[in-house]
Amino acid sequence: MTTTQPAHTPLGSLPPREHLRLGQIDTVLDVVIPVYNEESDLEPCVRRLHDHLSRTFPYGFRITVADNASTDRTPEISASLGETIDEVTAVRLEEKGRGRALRTVWSLSDAPVLAYMDVDLSTDLNALLPLVAPLISGHSDLAIGSRLARSSRVVRGPKREFISRSYNLILRGSLAARFSDAQCGFKAVRGDVAERLLPMVEDSGWFFDTEMLVLAERAGLRIHEVPVDWVDDPHSTVHIVRTATEDLKGVWRVGRALATGTLPLDRLARPFGDDPRDRELAGVPRGLARQIMGFCVVGALSTLLYLGLYSLFRLGVGPQPANAAALLLSAIGNTAANRRLTFGVRGRERAVRHQAQGLVVFGIGLALTSGSLAALDAATGDPAHGTEMAVLVAANLAATLLRFLLFRAWVFTDRDRDRERDQDRARNGGDAVPVQDRHTAVADRPAAVREHPTPVPDHPTPVPDHPTPVRNHPTPAPDVPHPTAAPHHPGRSTR
Repeated sequence: MTTTQPAHTPLGSLPPREHLRLGQIDTVLDVVIPVYNEESDLEPCVRRLHDHLSRTFPYGFRITVADNASTDRTPEISASLGETIDEVTAVRLEEKGRGRALRTVWSLSDAPVLAYMDVDLSTDLNALLPLVAPLISGHSDLAIGSRLARSSRVVRGPKREFISRSYNLILRGSLAARFSDAQCGFKAVRGDVAERLLPMVEDSGWFFDTEMLVLAERAGLRIHEVPVDWVDDPHSTVHIVRTATEDLKGVWRVGRALATGTLPLDRLARPFGDDPRDRELAGVPRGLARQIMGFCVVGALSTLLYLGLYSLFRLGVGPQPANAAALLLSAIGNTAANRRLTFGVRGRERAVRHQAQGLVVFGIGLALTSGSLAALDAATGDPAHGTEMAVLVAANLAATLLRFLLFRAWVFTDRDRDRERDQDRARNGGDAVPVQDRHTAVADRPAAVREHPTPVPDHPTPVPDHPTPVRNHPTPAPDVPHPTAAPHHPGRSTR
């Protein structure tokens, strides 16, 4: 494999998607098979996958066996396969973890399309070409196999079915995930996306897939789903309880990072393509649908907070003071939450001004709700508590609509978001510069090389610095540690 020293790559947004220049690339697809103590299944799996790709895949491919510190005969079998089959490479890692294996191999692979599948081949291989085709064409950034799509055909026990569906419901409820199946061991990603995305993924175990998909989706990348035929492996070595526990911890960690804005997702943003219809139009609001969704979530939580505070304050004071105090406290929290989560404004700059403007909006809401209470009191004399609550809910709905319009047009304007974006770019080393095509062939070397950016600063898990050995490339620099590769003899091919 061609290995290069990490190069400084602009950390702005990704370039527009485009069809891969396949005529200039020797190896289009790199399929990684992470294994741990799989001496019985490894060789049949690799030979079956190699036969399938040789018959059906129209471009150059590679199969990389990533051995995660196996203690049985798996390393010997991997080495033997690497010796006898030209398109197979064996890599030995001394630490366990599926995510660690994928990050290590993917980070330094020169293939423009990177995929992985489980060694048991539970997924029908006929789905492999539909999985990677949208990535080759430039339509999508990532692709996943889905066992929960309507047209999928799945054979597995009720226990695993319940766990899988429950896990995906948790992802939808806690992280607002829209993809249907996070755990299916059948995924692919474009190489230019992987070099930006992998440094942000912290997990090195089974939660790696989920974290990668959530971050990609939040950054606006396109995820293609392929319905698959899938048969459960009854001899799977996955420890369900331990894996579920680690997954829940990962959900909490990623949710907290997204809520606090500590992940630089702007580096994964894709601009629209070259079609003039996709360009930004004057007078058309940006991100309106996402802002409305975020505002509704914040508004619902604020309303619950308001009603709880009102009920609490109402025990000691009259309705008007209770309404004013509850509305004031909930408005301060509402403004802060909308500032960060809905309109994407971070940092302390202009925060006081935004709160002051939010208090003006609060005053308008106070006038609406107080006026509603005054009108109710004038009409009935001594209204019941339930009637008061119903009137307040209706008045708050009207105030909420007005609050959103004022927030968008007056408090958190596009200028604030543009200023925040410019500050992020300044912190990241300058304005975004289009990333050059990583896969254009170079005359003096046999295969294209994707240059890798410097790992994301201050992130706990940088891109692994272990070069992954792939054949027909110069030996990496002697001072760079690398996993142990199986010996290779190009002349010994079974084909």
